[in-house]
Amino acid sequence: MAGENNNQAVRSYQKQFKELLQAVYQKQAYFSEFFGGGLEALDGVTHNKTAFSIKTSDIPVVIGTEYNKDANVGFGTGTGKSSRFGERQEIIYTDTDVPYTWEWTYHEGIDRHTVNNDFQATIADRSELQAQAKVQKFDNKGGLFISQNADQAMTLADLSSDAVLKLFNDLNEAYTNMEAIGTKMAWVKPALYNAIVDHPITTTAKRSGANVDTNNILQFKDFAIKKVPETKFQDGEYAYTSIVGVGKQFTGINTARTIESEDFDGVAFQGAGKAGEFILPANKKAVIKVTDGAAGE
Repeated sequence: MAGENNNQAVRSYQKQFKELLQAVYQKQAYFSEFFGGGLEALDGVTHNKTAFSIKTSDIPVVIGTEYNKDANVGFGTGTGKSSRFGERQEIIYTDTDVPYTWEWTYHEGIDRHTVNNDFQATIADRSELQAQAKVQKFDNKGGLFISQNADQAMTLADLSSDAVLKLFNDLNEAYTNMEAIGTKMAWVKPALYNAIVDHPITTTAKRSGANVDTNNILQFKDFAIKKVPETKFQDGEYAYTSIVGVGKQFTGINTARTIESEDFDGVAFQGAGKAGEFILPANKKAVIKVTDGAAGE
């Protein structure tokens, strides 16, 4: 595949790079569950600002208190002027354009005299490494997006058992009261993760899903728990919680190609694209971040 480029000025790898990005994203993106478990990727997109459009309605569902049986409602003097169902509300959906918000690129060179490897194998290796690098960037951007769009913040005073238990009780109460539907998940820093694993209530006798020997926990206080590196969080943050799948992360691939170089005996390996994240305004209330209470003192 890639070796054929020895006799071609340009060879496109957009489709292959798209598939690589999506495969790597599913395996390595820490916040993939927040964005529905996958990266929405398009290859061969034109240079524009809009990723896609969705239809939304800001009109809430209205539930009447009772069916009006008054003789002059819908009948009598109210004929043609009223309804026993109450006031009629018109439902109108609006088109919302979702824009790209950031860009990515790569630009490498493969010289036939110095690469010391098969062209096809080199392109495959570099494509894989570039996909991994881009997914890491997607993940960092995703963490920042979650932080910026959290509807509220709860503080964790310290990592004591009492403080951790109070935090998750408060979180559980918040999601119950908002009547959130779906799997609740918490992405947590390693220090908080360890505090949860070591917590007195995480015992096998209570079927908590904890394994202290392997330092592993899957569930705590009705939240799926995922350990995430500290670098994925913003300063002063311990965790993010949300309902799984409330957001979307996407990218458009403008270019993924090799092109014969005039400057050396080989090809330039180039790529460029646009990316972004999106969450419906109504879904933001299902996103809560946990901050370090001590840091604010």
